[in-house]
Amino acid sequence: MAASSFPAVEEARRSLGVRLRDLRRAGGFRTARAFAARAGWSESKVSRIEHGVTSPSEDDLRVYAEHSGAPQDYQDLLAAASSIEEMYVEWKRLFGNGIAPVQEAALPLYERTRHFRIYEPGVIPGLLQTPAYAAALMGRIIDFWGIPDDAEQAAQVRAVRKAAVLRDAGRQFGIVVEESALRAVFGDTETMAAQLGHLMTVSLWQQVSLGVIPMGAERIMWPNEGFWIFDEDRVLIELASAEVTLTQPSEVGTYTRIFAELARMAVYGKAARTLLTDAINALE
Repeated sequence: MAASSFPAVEEARRSLGVRLRDLRRAGGFRTARAFAARAGWSESKVSRIEHGVTSPSEDDLRVYAEHSGAPQDYQDLLAAASSIEEMYVEWKRLFGNGIAPVQEAALPLYERTRHFRIYEPGVIPGLLQTPAYAAALMGRIIDFWGIPDDAEQAAQVRAVRKAAVLRDAGRQFGIVVEESALRAVFGDTETMAAQLGHLMTVSLWQQVSLGVIPMGAERIMWPNEGFWIFDEDRVLIELASAEVTLTQPSEVGTYTRIFAELARMAVYGKAARTLLTDAINALE
């Protein structure tokens, strides 16, 4: 598999390649050519793997471990490679069996997270979506990707997740959206009005900090892709074509800083509800 163009994934693949190169050298193969000859590969294949251009398969990792005299390292290598593949998952592959299974699979992560920080530039975050809004949005996703239509089921799964997580006063939710997310219409006028009204209600909950970045705000941080920070453990980033998972502490720290800067531009409380009211009035 060719390397993803996402920088964090490329760096992870390069790191694995360096590890395999060091393993090969420790096993007595000073050159890629010598190892390729032993493995029955081309020299270019070894080079592509060790430079992070190509992802090694399970069989490739087994060959490295066994021929380098370190079969005990195979499971660690496999785990490292698997974590890289999980970092970047194309939506088409993720939604191959519909959206509902993806919603269900995410529930354990949501249940164990105590502190959510969420930024969305163009849509209402999933935890704050009404079932009707969620179904309308997921319907568009289904149409675009040509995947099985389970929008209603997926919306209900999301509603159950919201009820189980969002209403827990023992959790913290820092949520920042761009004002444009309030103005992007999914579903009919009634659906949007109910969705924006729901945000009004949620903004009053003690465990939720809902901020809105006004369209005319002076920017101290540029708009980003939508991302979710789960405690201090991981970040999920929603690209146009894929979902990216970051777990390196330095990368999580970068997104924590980005969120803090975005949050500084947002308005809260009465000012945020004024923007919500303006968005509702604009539907008429």
